[in-house]
Amino acid sequence: MLRGIAEQPEETPRPAPRQISQERQKITGLPLYFQGFLSVRHSRHQEFREYWTELRGTMLFFYDDKKAPTYSQKLDISTLTSATNVYPDENGSAQFILMLPSGELELKANNCECGKEWKGFILTVTKLSVPQDASLLPGQLTRMHEVLEKEKKRRITLTDCSRASLNRKSPPSSTLTAMPVCFYAVSRQEATEMLEKNPSCGNLILRPGSDSKNYAVSIRQELDAPCLKHYKVTSKGTSYIIELERQVRVPSLQDVVNYFVSQTQGNLKPFVI
Repeated sequence: MLRGIAEQPEETPRPAPRQISQERQKITGLPLYFQGFLSVRHSRHQEFREYWTELRGTMLFFYDDKKAPTYSQKLDISTLTSATNVYPDENGSAQFILMLPSGELELKANNCECGKEWKGFILTVTKLSVPQDASLLPGQLTRMHEVLEKEKKRRITLTDCSRASLNRKSPPSSTLTAMPVCFYAVSRQEATEMLEKNPSCGNLILRPGSDSKNYAVSIRQELDAPCLKHYKVTSKGTSYIIELERQVRVPSLQDVVNYFVSQTQGNLKPFVI
């Protein structure tokens, strides 16, 4: 009698690198300039902790795992004042410190070459200049110059969008720290202009509603022709209701944004300058 072979439990499929990259792009809304493992600590009294780290725009995003779609921490380094030289430690790793108005951030890379590369890209995007470092290889310098041009274009777009939103109103909520990155305190007309003039920044804006008590979502999609739509979002206690044919209730404004992104399978992207 033949005996059957017991079935092995199926492994949970791991997301493909491209899929992970697309998810992170949706969440951060910023261009990816450099990535790799970095160990981080905010104080000498703490232990270093290793993260998969991405440099997007002038932000550092820290992921607990290389394949995690969502970051666990982020840091704005746009106000960087200086960075120390890269120096090796007793284990062969390479350390350097970022000097920020909020304090120091110690970073540790696997080796000196990797540490100098990280420092070079960070200085490129924050100072808008490729550092004059003789230890950097020609290929590294070429990539830094490419990133520099991308960041300059992003800054120009940022300036254009800032001009479009000079007459900002106060948002209905005072909890600014909880606002999604695509929230702009602009009128319906201003939101429309921002979406039309800067399609590379994204196509979804969260803004105050016309009554200054609730919110609205403005989107622009390229269908048969460019299509602009506006949706009302009503604040109800601790929830928010998206006014569609069938109302959708979500717990936060970030979930409002996430709903539109997920329902369009990523075709809608938060507008970030």
